[in-house]
Amino acid sequence: MKLPIVAILPAYNEAVRIVPVVKSCLQFVEKVVVVDDGSKDGTAEAAEAAGAVAVRHPKNRGKGVAIQTAFETFAKEDLPWLVLLDSDGQHDPADIPMLYECAQRGSYDLVLGNRMRDTRKMPWIRIATNRFMSWLISRIAGQWMPDTQCGFRLFSRRLLGSLDWRLTTSHFDLESEILFQLACAGHRIGSCPIKTIYRGESSHINPVIDTLRFIRLVGRTLRARR
Repeated sequence: MKLPIVAILPAYNEAVRIVPVVKSCLQFVEKVVVVDDGSKDGTAEAAEAAGAVAVRHPKNRGKGVAIQTAFETFAKEDLPWLVLLDSDGQHDPADIPMLYECAQRGSYDLVLGNRMRDTRKMPWIRIATNRFMSWLISRIAGQWMPDTQCGFRLFSRRLLGSLDWRLTTSHFDLESEILFQLACAGHRIGSCPIKTIYRGESSHINPVIDTLRFIRLVGRTLRARR
């Protein structure tokens, strides 16, 4: 039985890899939407051929904006849950039921995937970065989240519908800002072990620019909490 979930995949130039991800998602959820962030390789067309609905940005605007589009798209749907996952195959859609079960069991409105229980396939630099970022974000947020850098996330409509989003970021730092805002608002955030999948994909993160954006976000969050 399919779960009452909309899976939304931000995507940029993923025409080759997105088809199996969409087809796998459709085994577990009622609907799949791909946010095509200005791709030039036919990503939207490939996603639609695989059974997804495509929402297109006319030009590339970054993952943060694609996630905001995902939230806006979900607001127009009727299903009670949204799962965000990557379109390049780094997240296994077969783990979606585990996130859903975790949410039901713990009465969570947000569940994060946790890759840190098995890091054998993860590059060492990612391990170090993830552990440090998770420690820092958890400390500021006031609750432990073992893998804050994981983009595999399950949200309830109840949670998203109750929030007055005032997101100030639009790049990779948006995923951290979401956690800061929810935790500071008193929401409990669950975590669920998922598979760790790496095939040598290059990261879209700019180590200098995106680090500076994150530092600015941390500064704003600390000032706001004071």
